[in-house]
Amino acid sequence: MKNMLIRAPNEVLNKSFSNKIDFTVMNAGEFSADPKTEDVTSETSVAVNFKERELTILGTQYAGEMKKGIFGVMHYFMPERGCLSMHASANEGQKGDTTLLFGLSGTGKTTLSADPHRALIGDDEHVWSSKGIFNIEGGCYAKAVGLQREKEPEIFDAVRFGTVVENVKYFGGDRPRTINYDDVSLTENTRICYPLEYISGAKNPALGGHPKNIIFLTCDANGVLPPVSKLTSEQIMYHFISGYTAKVAGTEMGIKDPVPSFSACFGEAFLPLHPFKYAKMLAELVEKHKANVWLMNTGWSGGKYGVGKRMSLKITRALIDSIHSGELEKTEYQIMPGFNLRVPKKVEGVDSNILLPANTW
Repeated sequence: MKNMLIRAPNEVLNKSFSNKIDFTVMNAGEFSADPKTEDVTSETSVAVNFKERELTILGTQYAGEMKKGIFGVMHYFMPERGCLSMHASANEGQKGDTTLLFGLSGTGKTTLSADPHRALIGDDEHVWSSKGIFNIEGGCYAKAVGLQREKEPEIFDAVRFGTVVENVKYFGGDRPRTINYDDVSLTENTRICYPLEYISGAKNPALGGHPKNIIFLTCDANGVLPPVSKLTSEQIMYHFISGYTAKVAGTEMGIKDPVPSFSACFGEAFLPLHPFKYAKMLAELVEKHKANVWLMNTGWSGGKYGVGKRMSLKITRALIDSIHSGELEKTEYQIMPGFNLRVPKKVEGVDSNILLPANTW
């Protein structure tokens, strides 16, 4: 948690502890919850009491429950202050343009926000206020499975002394203290947790202006959504409320093959209020600040899972680069039948055939 929360100076901590504690998290993960207790349905329980400002974790040793618990707390208190809490990563261009990337676990939020040409604001949890956006967290919690310097150099190089590694194993032998990111014998949900400043060029303090671009990331295991499309105001609301993606191996226990999933606002598990509350706030902010909103499929192309293949990171990065350069805003579009999505006819550096899914099947 020292890595994952914003670290206040000692004098501020000493002062605040002498007055009051904002919130208490009690992690008893090795102690199982009792399913006979009212409203407890399994041996795993993450319970929050907003009145007493306490959070209790039972029956799960997944460290992410602590940060996600605080995220749920922020989803309760931020709208009270007229601010929108969001399950999204964020970065900033050299000209000060901010981009938000919404998405569930496994869609690419952390990977795509760590962009060598842009300053990282944060990889998972942000709030949009009247002044712009700010990161709730002081660190990143990235999936470690298959991590390679060639594909994700910023994240790979963030693993150093002070980084917490979870569920991973080492090579041993003549390679002591060297992590084997391909070893998933414990679980596919291997993680690395490091302070924000371990990412080269990260913003400190982690603040940004009002977003110019907002990207909804979805991992479509059916291979029918296009790699990128520009959304109308009605489509923004539909896709935000539906929060479609696929749960893939490494996101939840027992998941081996992708399972279609709908999670309101791309973060239903964290919403203590009705999803329409957050959706209405997003619609108002997008309209007020004239943000472009895009739907991006980081899932399958050329057929469903088992037939086609996963969209390459190289293509996805090229599409995001074209959004940031302004190229996609000006290009010519075609309407994809069925979903009525506006799909670009061509993008520099990307094979035009893959832009319409039907052409790849």
